[in-house]
Amino acid sequence: MTDSKDHIYQLAKKAAEAASNKKASDVIILSLKDLTSVADYFIICTGDVDVHVKAIVDEIRRELKRDVKPWHIEGYHYLHWVLMDYVDFVVHVFQKDSREYYNIERLWADAPVERIDIQDEIIPKTDISNNTHDFSPQRNMKDDS
Repeated sequence: MTDSKDHIYQLAKKAAEAASNKKASDVIILSLKDLTSVADYFIICTGDVDVHVKAIVDEIRRELKRDVKPWHIEGYHYLHWVLMDYVDFVVHVFQKDSREYYNIERLWADAPVERIDIQDEIIPKTDISNNTHDFSPQRNMKDDS
């Protein structure tokens, strides 16, 4: 049984990482397995606008399609809150205003939370003074020095 639970977690983590790879913000995994029988995990993330939400949802489906197919998807036509039900885990992709309004994290405040950080990416930072490039990992183009 442990192998099955670990497999479910790995799929939930894969969904969260797929969202993160599409630049979803505030990506979290809530562990609900000790709190309810609804699902073992909720993955919650935010997209900036409707096309961003669509890209996140499409990436999650693409990444998981060999392992598992969603039992049901709700909200794909409106793209303010898309719910992807994989039975053992549920993915919620929100636009910011909808996430703040529904605040489902508060409903499950007792659940352990795992935050998924977006990987630092290599962004070229140009030094205009001598026309060189610094390819160090950074979160944005702003120079903190």
